Amino acid sequence: MAIGVTENTFQLNIVSAEGTLFSGPAHALAVSGADGELGIRPGHSPLLSKIKPGVTVFVTGEKQEEQVLYVSGGLVEVQPDVVTVLADTALHGKDIDRARAEEAKRAALENINKGDMDANFAQAQLELAKAIAQLRAVELTGSRSRH
Repeated sequence: MAIGVTENTFQLNIVSAEGTLFSGPAHALAVSGADGELGIRPGHSPLLSKIKPGVTVFVTGEKQEEQVLYVSGGLVEVQPDVVTVLADTALHGKDIDRARAEEAKRAALENINKGDMDANFAQAQLELAKAIAQLRAVELTGSRSRH
């Protein structure tokens, strides 16, 4: 077992090109996998999956506090005692600029509504998914901080 990991936790490492966002024991992880939502708890079977843009929630500490991140994509690797999220980009919900995300959503919807059925349309759909996920991370962070 990794240092500091108990039988009801696993070592969670969340890293992006910008650096490490979290490294420590966790009770649970929820992440948007390429084929659907993944819920990971201690003892999960090994797996490797692509991550799609979305909200990632993980539970840490004795009080089992939820933390919310926006992840733009990447990979998640689950091993017996260690889970690693290799994110293209990851941001804490509290660090996301809501106005900028709203503008990105508006611009993506505008591009989608143009109706071009080419690579620009696919890119606009991806940008929309990213903006919506960022806004969801902001909302989830705000609702948890009021408790």
